[in-house]
Amino acid sequence: MMTETPLRKKLLRFVASLLVVLLVLVGCSTPSGRQRAPSSPPRESRAATDPIATLLEESAPDLQQDVPLQKMGYSIQVGAFANLDNAVRLEQLLEARGIDAYYFRHESGLYKVRFGNHATYEPAREEAERLQTQGLIDKFFIVFPEDYAAARIQRSGQGDLRGELVKTARSFLGIPYRWGGTTIENGFDCSGLTMVCYRLNGLNLPRVSRNQFQSGKWVPKAQLRPGDLVFFATKGGKRVTHVGTYIGAGKFIHAPRTGKTVRIEKLSNSFFAKTYMGGRSYL
Repeated sequence: MMTETPLRKKLLRFVASLLVVLLVLVGCSTPSGRQRAPSSPPRESRAATDPIATLLEESAPDLQQDVPLQKMGYSIQVGAFANLDNAVRLEQLLEARGIDAYYFRHESGLYKVRFGNHATYEPAREEAERLQTQGLIDKFFIVFPEDYAAARIQRSGQGDLRGELVKTARSFLGIPYRWGGTTIENGFDCSGLTMVCYRLNGLNLPRVSRNQFQSGKWVPKAQLRPGDLVFFATKGGKRVTHVGTYIGAGKFIHAPRTGKTVRIEKLSNSFFAKTYMGGRSYL
């Protein structure tokens, strides 16, 4: 017992010193008298201790987003044109009125135009009747949400939405794709095509390629599936300027630029391999 007394005294002196330090720290509290809450370690300190984690954090906004697409509501369909120019002309007229319109080739071989995305039936019909009164459209047809492939497949549990997306994209092959009322600089030729393919199947894909790239979830090239979108920086750098629909076997469908026909291309093509930015899935 006698040999432990000096050690006990040393411990008591240490504890006393520690209490003095704590009292000094309390004196460094905020003016309100409340002790300042400890802040989280700065990003730089994390970088110094775990640079790999920091790299993953920096890439997360682009690589790991998972923004689901909204389902299409009630849309208006008009026209039955044998001539593509007539469909483009109607699309341009509607676009000039601020109406988000797009044309497509129907399974009948005729070109039709769709526009609008309303939550309920009545506003869709009112818009169609107003344009009809103004003489911009003739007969119209209201497309119900349940008419789309996405809703039909979800409801029945039967079918393949990816296959439907590829089928729709293939229906544009050979068409000299022209996106009415827009410019090449906006990238609406290529992204307009992917947007139409998704919207025709009931998924409200954004209009511009950069916005499409910011939606959905990242997919490694080796794991791409039909219906996913593939993105490219065709003007150099890392800014997305082009997009196509992946159809499997290392191939994708895209609209090269205004006036060129929609075609199938290989991801292994030297130009596209060099400018490839990544793939996205929305399903």
